[in-house]
Amino acid sequence: MEFLHTATFINSVWVGSAFLCGFACKRLNLPPMLGFLIAGFVMNFLGLTQGSLPLNRIADLGIIVLLFTIGLKLDLKGLAKREIWGGATLHALLTIFLLAVVILVAGTLGAAHLAGLSPQQAALIGFALSFSSTVFAVKVLEEKGELNALHGRAAIGILIMQDLMAVFFLTIAKGQLPSPWALVLPVFLLAIRPLLMYIIDHIGHGELLPLSGLFIALALGATSFSLVGLTPDLGALVIGMLVGSHARSYELSTSLYSFKDIFLVGFFFQIGFTGIPNLGHVLVALGLTALLLAKTFIYFLVLTRFRLRARTSLLASLSLTNYSEFGLLVAAIAMKQGWLGPDWLIIIALTLSFSFLLAAPLNSSVHFLYNRFAAQLQRFETTIRHPDDIQIDLDIADTLIFGMGPFGIMAYDTTRERLGDRVLAIDYNRETVKKQRAAGRKVIWGDATDYDFWRKIDLGKVKIIMLSMSNHQANLLALREIHSAGFQGPVTATARFEDQLSELEAAGATAAYNIFSEAGAGYADHACRATGLVCKTPFFVPAGEIPPMPESI
Repeated sequence: MEFLHTATFINSVWVGSAFLCGFACKRLNLPPMLGFLIAGFVMNFLGLTQGSLPLNRIADLGIIVLLFTIGLKLDLKGLAKREIWGGATLHALLTIFLLAVVILVAGTLGAAHLAGLSPQQAALIGFALSFSSTVFAVKVLEEKGELNALHGRAAIGILIMQDLMAVFFLTIAKGQLPSPWALVLPVFLLAIRPLLMYIIDHIGHGELLPLSGLFIALALGATSFSLVGLTPDLGALVIGMLVGSHARSYELSTSLYSFKDIFLVGFFFQIGFTGIPNLGHVLVALGLTALLLAKTFIYFLVLTRFRLRARTSLLASLSLTNYSEFGLLVAAIAMKQGWLGPDWLIIIALTLSFSFLLAAPLNSSVHFLYNRFAAQLQRFETTIRHPDDIQIDLDIADTLIFGMGPFGIMAYDTTRERLGDRVLAIDYNRETVKKQRAAGRKVIWGDATDYDFWRKIDLGKVKIIMLSMSNHQANLLALREIHSAGFQGPVTATARFEDQLSELEAAGATAAYNIFSEAGAGYADHACRATGLVCKTPFFVPAGEIPPMPESI
């Protein structure tokens, strides 16, 4: 029985419980991160908290790598948009005021742990809870393939502004300014940028690629900022932005996904180890979690005031419907400074956990919620539309291709050879749209999973829709929206795995294609033409027909 109390056994139980709970949530169509969170609380309840895995350091690595990958994709100019800096600032002020007032009122009524709080303490708690979790929001957006959609970019921009506010608070709370050497930091980073670009150019595609990302994020970004008294998380974000313009930044980011996901398991798992709550802690946390709906409505209201459509505002708001791990840091600092009692560390940890439990199903059903309440939500829209949310003109196009990744480009080029300007490509990544237009392709910005997109175009003139988005969930959502809008023509879709083909066909796809097997057929067809041999059946056929596999070469 002594083995049951060893660090080796507890480590095994930690990993096993995290996996099983994550897998269970996956089967229930909930984010696996929710399972990791539950596993941490179960381990804490059972007293299995003395393992030897350094969860704090693993979690820190996960956050640093996460922010570095965000920086690789970040459009710095986007932060200057009014809906980003203005929305983040206005939301923070309104949320802090609302939460502080509610806490003070509840305190006067004698609520446990709230009675006797001063206005300054109530405002501090409101400030801690005004932030949203970067980790949770990015994971949700990544899983749905919406990081580069308009609402995804708006959410990420607001989160980054909140991170900057957090840095400002930490500087004040420590009672000391960053080192004067911080003024030299921009010069240092710009000086090493050419070297970093050279390294990424010549690193190859093997194990050195993700290792180079860890080196840049940790050894250079996080460490350099730490040395001058700034937060290492901000350093990882900034240095990611510094090299994000490199042509291989996407490949570098992709190579780090597995590392980031494994590290972030530790982040969610360790939240359950914060402390053993009592009933009073739970009741206060549940009350603060209920206020999350008001915080979400403020997000929605603020974003619609900046002329974003109701759908865009709702999707961005729900991805931000959570409390932030930064609240735990504020509580810890406030406790050390004597500003708040130790109970608040447990209360905010519970509130953070409950917010994740509430946010996960909301984000899983966000498209259903908008479709159900679209008429009511659209009443909040302004009469003047945001320039990124205007009507979509298809011109003379009757064949639409969604997703301009490598496979989508191939499909577009081949179809355009046959149909000319009747082919139009749509992608939700504005940088992709810009690059493809520069290459001479007819591409516009749009989101196939957008309820309103299909109601802002003339579907009567569209003959065929081809979905070639890399995210399987996005293809499924697009199929649902296409049929919901009443389109009766053929819709084809691509998949990477065999089990996804049946899901696409069940969702209404006329035909679904495994891009790997079809790419092999396309290669055979190309080999036929390049070598002078004749294939009995060509791979590419006119749009609207289902291309059969070649019989032979």
